[in-house]
Amino acid sequence: MIQSSGMQKTLKAPIHCRGIGLHSGAHIEMVLRPAAPDTGIRFYRSDLNTEIAADWRNAVDSPLCTTLANAKGVSVGTVEHLMAAFAGLEVDNAVVELDGPEIPAMDGSASPFVFLIECAGLVGQDAPRRVIRVLKPITVGTPGQSAALVPNDRFSVSFAIDFTSSAIRRQELTLSPCPATFKHELCAARTFGFLDEVERMREAGLARGGSLDNAVVIAGDRVLNEEGLRYDDEFVRHKMLDALGDLYLAGAPLLGHFHGTRSGHALNRQLLAALFADRSAWRFGSAELPAAAVA
Repeated sequence: MIQSSGMQKTLKAPIHCRGIGLHSGAHIEMVLRPAAPDTGIRFYRSDLNTEIAADWRNAVDSPLCTTLANAKGVSVGTVEHLMAAFAGLEVDNAVVELDGPEIPAMDGSASPFVFLIECAGLVGQDAPRRVIRVLKPITVGTPGQSAALVPNDRFSVSFAIDFTSSAIRRQELTLSPCPATFKHELCAARTFGFLDEVERMREAGLARGGSLDNAVVIAGDRVLNEEGLRYDDEFVRHKMLDALGDLYLAGAPLLGHFHGTRSGHALNRQLLAALFADRSAWRFGSAELPAAAVA
């Protein structure tokens, strides 16, 4: 997604929220703040007075979410939904201040973050927006579980998932995200998990803040949430949402097509590492393209 002006954007004003970390269970206060041109997205742990850049090189191995850590070993977890909101609304520069180890889960989607950003408002900045143009195909994983980027004249995403549970089964979707499409087709899709996995996750120190308020929970072939699903194919839409947030760790919008097959955060990280390891596979380009061309 590219703003038609081709210029960078940040928030007009700070905005505050609080919530529970999905995996840590910690009560977190968070403030989204404006930032100067070329700052990018940065996380500031106010409890430890240290900063972590939203950069794929800072991503560390972390089950079930995307976690960033700096050279001091300070981390911030579950950044993918907020990063997806920044990507979807074309926010180039912001400082995310928080007093704990994880982004609040809110309702398990990016929708509350979209609401916060829109309440704060956006402002154009006197600096051009750049994109990262994919020049040749890059694939990681296996034929049955893979993530790929291929050259394309705009940013687009396709995803396929396949589960034995009849609540999900096989779902496939392709979208070319722009702010309007992101808001209506992706941002409200919630994270999901299976009831029989919850106890194992909690024993492993995960999902301590998880509940039916911030995740879709599946038991066998049933969705346990009383309100049901927000989209018939909410599961694949959430996987696309995660990928959008993970890919924004590239440091600029990508110009190319992403395809995921039963992939997740680990493969998304590996894909960016593989892309940037091959200097002939990408180059910076101008953002002077029609709106909705890049995410």
